[in-house]
Amino acid sequence: EPPDTPKDFSCQTQDMKRVTCTWTEGETYLYGQNLPRYTLSKTSSQKTALCKASCSKQCLCSWDIGQQRIWNVTVTVENPLGKKTATDVFDVKHRMYPTAPLQVWEDSTDTEITLHWNYEKNVIELFWQTEVLQPDGKVELHNSSDVDSRHKRVTVRGLQPYTKYVARVRCGAAKHFWRWSEWSQPLTIRTKEGTPSGKLDIWREITPVLGGRNVTLFWKKTRSFQANGKIISYEVTWEKLEDGSKPESISFSSVYNSTRIFIDNHSYRISVIAKNNVNFSLPSVLIISGAPDDSRSIFSTEELKEGRVNGTDDGILISWEPRNIYDSYVIDWCNFPRLQPCDLQWKRFGPNTSSAVISSAAFVPGVRYKFRIYGSVANKASLLEKKIGYLRELSPQLDPIVGKVDLTYNSVTLSWDSYLTNESESGFVRGFHVYVSPTQGNCNLKGSKKHIFSADSEVCKYTIENPEKKRYTVEHLLPNTKYKIAVTAFTVGGETSIDGFIYIHTPYNSNMLYFVFVLVIVPTLVAAICHWKMKWVKECCCPVIPSPNKSKVLSFKEYKIDSEKVLKINDCIPDLLAMDSNAEAQK
Repeated sequence: EPPDTPKDFSCQTQDMKRVTCTWTEGETYLYGQNLPRYTLSKTSSQKTALCKASCSKQCLCSWDIGQQRIWNVTVTVENPLGKKTATDVFDVKHRMYPTAPLQVWEDSTDTEITLHWNYEKNVIELFWQTEVLQPDGKVELHNSSDVDSRHKRVTVRGLQPYTKYVARVRCGAAKHFWRWSEWSQPLTIRTKEGTPSGKLDIWREITPVLGGRNVTLFWKKTRSFQANGKIISYEVTWEKLEDGSKPESISFSSVYNSTRIFIDNHSYRISVIAKNNVNFSLPSVLIISGAPDDSRSIFSTEELKEGRVNGTDDGILISWEPRNIYDSYVIDWCNFPRLQPCDLQWKRFGPNTSSAVISSAAFVPGVRYKFRIYGSVANKASLLEKKIGYLRELSPQLDPIVGKVDLTYNSVTLSWDSYLTNESESGFVRGFHVYVSPTQGNCNLKGSKKHIFSADSEVCKYTIENPEKKRYTVEHLLPNTKYKIAVTAFTVGGETSIDGFIYIHTPYNSNMLYFVFVLVIVPTLVAAICHWKMKWVKECCCPVIPSPNKSKVLSFKEYKIDSEKVLKINDCIPDLLAMDSNAEAQK
């Protein structure tokens, strides 16, 4: 192909003595002696070349300009298939491309950095730009004008103490700006230390002991606290508020973030400060109220009931009833509650907050966490509420152990009083399930629900929704039948697995045996006796000649006159009349 017109053709100088022109060559698909040839010359005299071009990715050509300032140059490219040209007209003063600053150094204070550098080829007035890279990745640009000196400098203010910054410098022509120079080599600078700003966040845990209290103090840095240097120590001071006694203090290395002190039952003011190589921070203060004389200490929390809280995808949601008298709230908890002593954590909230999601990378499902909510005013904290909850509840770890079984022919009473629902559980026990099934066949007891254990196993299921109820009676069983029974505890996360059943065998129905005895055995015995004593029974019940005094038939009240039994014969036609002795006849 014939050559393309040279692209991006322009010329510039770095020292006002030599000009360099650059352009981009095009593809002609010709090689060897047919490669394109470039010629750079004055437009008015193209036969005389100003310089010899060299090309790789970009073509360039340089020549000395002498005293001439205005130039009109043409680059010509040709091959056997054609020729193209490009022209650039320029004033050398308008095409200044300075060299990068060299020998950059600095000096600093806690909030300022001054950059210094030397610049040898300062033939025109230059404009300087300083780039400062902040620790958070943000970039600040600071511009400054030239001064009549080989020694250049610029001061950057408003920086943070004891902080690393990366700075570099470049320059451009102050008049007829063409382009910036390359950046100087980056310089990493740390500002000097300053007085710590802000306060530490401090908290406490109070344990009543004989003669006073143990106070465990904790402290940590917050976003508002700036060490402004390397913290070398912490100082804890405590003093009584009542009698104005001399304060006590103790200092700790910077590796510590807690300590324990003993105080008596008076009110105390406790403060913690941080120290670097320059100065101390402002004190963080806690007021510990005096303990009452009786055993009912203000630090006793037995009267507060523990409310239950729920886990979310982001953490554990805590809510409380706000009070107008407090200027802030504090929630504390242990990341690892099963360890003693636990690593106490706390978080502060503003006066208009009544709920918060507490999150921690240490929270795991199946562990019960305890939270205490305090209201704080004038550096004095009061316990308001207690909460317990799980990030996510899991099924209980242990099955209830059935310790007693009371059995009748149609019921069984189970009890598991030894089952404890304590902190080691992996969820709040909401109740129990009782599973019953005959050892052969399926279960269809009245009042139960069907539950399928497997494709060939169907059992009856009873649900107890009161975790405090640890006794249950299963009714409507069949006498003389074998049953298998299991009891499980359940939480929101599921129920315990059934490791094994207990087996029972209902006895015979004793009432049925008595009923059979009365209706069958007794009449049979009576009939046998009657058959054996037939003559006596006949004489007793049906004599040929009935005796009025012996007949059972005449034992009714209507057949008695006074104390004598009387046989009424008004409607009776006797077959035979026999007279007893006269004495008997008179009676």
